[in-house]
Amino acid sequence: MNAVKTAFLLGLLSAILLVGGEAIGGRRGLETALVIAVAMNFFGYFFSDKMALGMYARVFPIVQSLSQRMNIPMPKLWLIPDESPNAFATGRNPEHASVAFTQGVLRLMNDRELEGVVAHELGHVKNRDILTSSVAATIATAITFLARMAFWFGGRRDDDEEGSPWGGLLMLILAPIAAMLIQMAISRTREYSADETSAEVTHNPSELISALTKLETWSQRIPMAEATPATAHLFIVKPFTGQSLMRLFSTHPSTEDRIKRLQAMMR
Repeated sequence: MNAVKTAFLLGLLSAILLVGGEAIGGRRGLETALVIAVAMNFFGYFFSDKMALGMYARVFPIVQSLSQRMNIPMPKLWLIPDESPNAFATGRNPEHASVAFTQGVLRLMNDRELEGVVAHELGHVKNRDILTSSVAATIATAITFLARMAFWFGGRRDDDEEGSPWGGLLMLILAPIAAMLIQMAISRTREYSADETSAEVTHNPSELISALTKLETWSQRIPMAEATPATAHLFIVKPFTGQSLMRLFSTHPSTEDRIKRLQAMMR
């Protein structure tokens, strides 16, 4: 169901892009926006795993064992010098994946909890969630670019077509908001899916439940100093507080909801 929901949300983003492109600039406007969006996301997609982080030996046996059980290549391991407990996975596919851990999460977690965290991150790798996020970001960027075109060109079309200023105004106001909401919904759906993968691979949802409980408490006490809204969706829990006043704009479902879903898998 999570996969179906993700496909639906991506399709909805694509629909907004198509309708917006037609409303503002006809086919030419759509093609221009899409090309620019793809170019903007290309570099980040193919080089997202090239990060200035260091290896940490403790997690190697855990990651190696889980990778073998999940039938994916062993990812690169990195250490983030930050006391805020967190972790994330990146890379364009399982063959080019990296998993990063903060110093804080390694200090906070015991080995069983760490296994739940690792399985969650490898779930993102196995489910190709970086690809899904990149596609969503590309489409959302194209929609935003179309909205800006509406602001500057007032909804004009090709010379032989009659433009509509109302289409441009609606795109300017509503399209970026709709794109952001859908992109955030996709991110939350992928978090649920990675949680389920962790529980299925470890055969013990309580590992991730315990880890999430600790992460919820300590990540708020010690927010990540270098985290930004642009990278927040990568982490297992929100890396800082106060980035949104509304759950609709959150990159993560609430920890309470995630724990409830995991507990349901234990019954």
